[in-house]
Amino acid sequence: MSVNFARSGVAAVIFVVSAQSALADLSAQDVWADWKAYLTSTGYTVSGTEAVSGSTLTVSDVSMVMPIPDEDGSGTVSLPEIQFVENGDGTVNVLLPAEFPMGFDFTAEGESFSGKLIYAHDGTPMKVSGDAESMSYDYSSSNVTMTLDSLTADGEAVPADVAKIQIVMNDVATKTDMKIAGARNYDQTLTASSLSYDMGFNDPESNGTGSFKGALQGLNFTGTSTVPADLESPDMTALLAAGFAFDGIFTFDSGNGSVSGVDGSENFAMESNSQGGSIAVAMDKQHLIYDVSQTGTNVNISGSEIPFPLALSMAETGFKLMMPLAKSDEEQDFALGITLRDFAVPDMLWGMVDPTGQLPHDPATVVLDLAGKGKVLFDLFDPEAMESVESGEEQPGELNALTVKQLQVTAAGAELTGTGDFTFNNEDLVSFDGMPAPSGEADLKLTGANTLIDKLIGMGLMSDSDAMGARMMMGMLAVPGEGEDTLTSKIAISEDGQIHANGQRIK
Repeated sequence: MSVNFARSGVAAVIFVVSAQSALADLSAQDVWADWKAYLTSTGYTVSGTEAVSGSTLTVSDVSMVMPIPDEDGSGTVSLPEIQFVENGDGTVNVLLPAEFPMGFDFTAEGESFSGKLIYAHDGTPMKVSGDAESMSYDYSSSNVTMTLDSLTADGEAVPADVAKIQIVMNDVATKTDMKIAGARNYDQTLTASSLSYDMGFNDPESNGTGSFKGALQGLNFTGTSTVPADLESPDMTALLAAGFAFDGIFTFDSGNGSVSGVDGSENFAMESNSQGGSIAVAMDKQHLIYDVSQTGTNVNISGSEIPFPLALSMAETGFKLMMPLAKSDEEQDFALGITLRDFAVPDMLWGMVDPTGQLPHDPATVVLDLAGKGKVLFDLFDPEAMESVESGEEQPGELNALTVKQLQVTAAGAELTGTGDFTFNNEDLVSFDGMPAPSGEADLKLTGANTLIDKLIGMGLMSDSDAMGARMMMGMLAVPGEGEDTLTSKIAISEDGQIHANGQRIK
């Protein structure tokens, strides 16, 4: 399913839930009207039959349909009824059925499939307080599940044992404060003691099977979002242009997962666990930001194509990306970061390359932290522009500046560290063979390289002539630094294309 339907589908189910009581009175009709306005603004078509009895508004045969034009499909949330009950103290309880279906229907490249998920919870009402311009939603449930109920492919029902999906969250509590000031602004939190998933497939034609299972403990989410009002089109380009924005972070205390598969005589299995992590996402019309990290990760891999089981561990893994989204002739910020800290492999694997134990088997580390400025010269959300870029008819952008904030590579007893700062001349594509001409400086430090080369020679993994070439290169680019077996280098590139290493011109 598309990101739009997944994002707003959750909102349609739990809506945006939370908050604390307010002094102003709120009517059942106010809450239902707000639901319809929000869902309509995010692309849903909402229908239902309304009936009022005393202090209760009952909306029956509720249908919420989200078209997904990019995938020629739609997503549907159907509820037999929703009740909005005025509590007499200015607050309203919203009662959702204990179970209700969520449908999907897609057609792509001549194939179609549809299905139905069942959403279930313990029936605890959602409490809404505030007024028509500022509502607070407060919701909790001891258990929330989503289960695949049925699946159809090209008009034929798929047997129940072919595909399985179940997601379970325990001790769920959500709070959302919503304010309307032209656009809708949301401040949200969610906690859950655990989340587990169990998915699998069984292909009766090939006898192939696959399984994906896992769990997270100690979940926490905080975030803010802005949803523009009165949009005629729910597509992402229109949403962003009108002011849609999102900024949230999801954390968990620990997790574990397993993936396994069988295809004829071949099999594969992987198990992993971690001591927690976080996923941060932010998006507006200017930028998209991802920041993902995990600590204390252990991975065990086995399979028919793997000669022996592998046990890998990583103290820290991370990936971050900030990329501009808006087409502009002005320079915009970007960033990229990769972290793989204390990556350890089993001694059995070391034994294949170092049977006599001459190399240090300490965990390896790779850290790269980049920032820069560039121009985006096409609309990322325009399919025609994307095709032009892919075919080479249009230039996607320009690189204008790059800062190496941190470089660290540590392995086998050697370590390379460095920083750098460069600008790029996009008018000069000749000096560096089609690449925009850089100018700037980089400072590098290398320790343990000569010791590593000596050990590789002794192990027969490097010839004397190769070692001589490597040492000549280091001698040309670096000078001795402080400490034993330490080299430093300052590489400078001038605007006229000259390259200097430690003051000596090499180009």
